[in-house]
Amino acid sequence: MGPLKTIKKKKRAEKKVDRNVLLAAAAAAAASASVALNNNEDSPSSHSSLDWWDGFSRRLSGSSDLKTFESVFKISRKTFDYICSLVKDDFTAKPANFSDSNGKPLSLNDRVAVALRRLGSGESLSVIGETFGMNQSTVSQITWRFVESMEERALHHLSWPSKLDDIKSKFEKISGLPNCCGAIDITHIVMNLPAVEPSNKVWLDGEKNFSMILQAVVDPDMRFLDVIAGWPGSLSDDVVLKNSGFYKLVEKGKRLSGEKFLVSERAELREYIVGDSGFPLLPWLLTPYQGKPLSLPQTEFNRRHSETRKAAEMALSKLKDRWRIIHGVMWMPDRNRLPRIIFVCCLLHNILIDMGDQTLDDQTLSHQHDIHYRQRSCKLADEASSVLRDELSDQMWGSA
Repeated sequence: MGPLKTIKKKKRAEKKVDRNVLLAAAAAAAASASVALNNNEDSPSSHSSLDWWDGFSRRLSGSSDLKTFESVFKISRKTFDYICSLVKDDFTAKPANFSDSNGKPLSLNDRVAVALRRLGSGESLSVIGETFGMNQSTVSQITWRFVESMEERALHHLSWPSKLDDIKSKFEKISGLPNCCGAIDITHIVMNLPAVEPSNKVWLDGEKNFSMILQAVVDPDMRFLDVIAGWPGSLSDDVVLKNSGFYKLVEKGKRLSGEKFLVSERAELREYIVGDSGFPLLPWLLTPYQGKPLSLPQTEFNRRHSETRKAAEMALSKLKDRWRIIHGVMWMPDRNRLPRIIFVCCLLHNILIDMGDQTLDDQTLSHQHDIHYRQRSCKLADEASSVLRDELSDQMWGSA
């Protein structure tokens, strides 16, 4: 059974984006957005001496302190304004009579704040409604409109890079592994589903939780390069991988097909990604050695491999920590919409990185994004890839 809602359909996977241009554009947009958004017709009335956040935050907590804003929304004001600028056209092109419990129309900023609070806190519709002074239906409609808009307007923040040199260089500095283009990992979005319904059994994973899988390929800056969500938690990592768009693109030679690295006179190392032992060993996917005892070169390879793989582990941990709607146990979610919500959380994760937003970055990051999930092993291994991994291990051990 495939994903209930494919992301590939909406995502222009092969669209090339120069990241430097992207960062410059995002910074420029953010700088102008903070002015424009506070002066358009969606903003609070001009007779108020307070800007939008002053009034809004006072209604929530009685304080307009900047730290309060960042703790509530887990982003900076600059990033908030930039996100508002992304969705503004969609929110104004589709008029809706959104208002609070007193009948006061909700501004663009109000609506974005509601959506970000819902995604960031994971609190129920009723709690968000009480906090913001509106009914549950309004919270739900606003959040879903925000998700739909971000799917289209923020796609440029998640695309496969046209150039991989910088990524390769950073990974090599981290661990010494040459020609590495990414780290892949899988995490489970846990759901509470009625066990009495036979159709729900497909979502029952190895830890006896109902869950949906998110697969992500990450760069050394913990930025998502490729994601797919929607597969049932009962499927193994290798099955999800082999049915993903990423796998098919690589197999067709459309990804990881750049310059090769000469390991020895006998072996060349193509571009590749690294993954844990739940994935198969492939020509373009290096996994760690399994079993014991391991030789010294093999042990050293596993150490370097683990250091490289941390980028994916920490990225998924950070994703779940910041966008807590996908963190705990979701109460009977709409499984057609959930993959799209997960995808937008990934877009928001990348936007924070692209904007240089360091809000909450001082918090200690865990590598554990799938708490209480045991590591499962895949025994599938390409024979030629196994020989190449040995060559690479011996070469790195000899040069250490």
